[in-house]
Amino acid sequence: MKPRVTVLTLGVDDLEAAVQFYRDGLGFSTEGIVGTEFEHGAVAFFDMQDGLRLALWKRRDIAHDTKLTAAAPSATEFTIGHNVGSREEVDAVMEQARQAGATITVPAHVTFWGGYSGYFQDPDGHLWEVVWNPQWEDG
Repeated sequence: MKPRVTVLTLGVDDLEAAVQFYRDGLGFSTEGIVGTEFEHGAVAFFDMQDGLRLALWKRRDIAHDTKLTAAAPSATEFTIGHNVGSREEVDAVMEQARQAGATITVPAHVTFWGGYSGYFQDPDGHLWEVVWNPQWEDG
């Protein structure tokens, strides 16, 4: 298998509220919720970087589609890294997320490896790390 990720799908409890957080709070571009004409089909896609989309889909619909039993969500199973170009940008994104309704789990700070990062959770508990890595040329 050639490594190629094109969609990251996050399971959410309230699709409308999740869309509001990502679209209105974080400023992610989307055409809104599509697929409502299908049972278990309502989903929202957000354009990320070239060739990558973020999808929001109800947890119960993911369980139905995959034939798995829905389990209690755990924020420590998966994190999304958002790399930026400076410490100031980490602070700005963390503040934007806080104002949008995110829970700051770890405020921005100097890391043990020489970078600068912080963590927040979206309203469904998904964990994002906002990080500046001085070893990478661009964020």
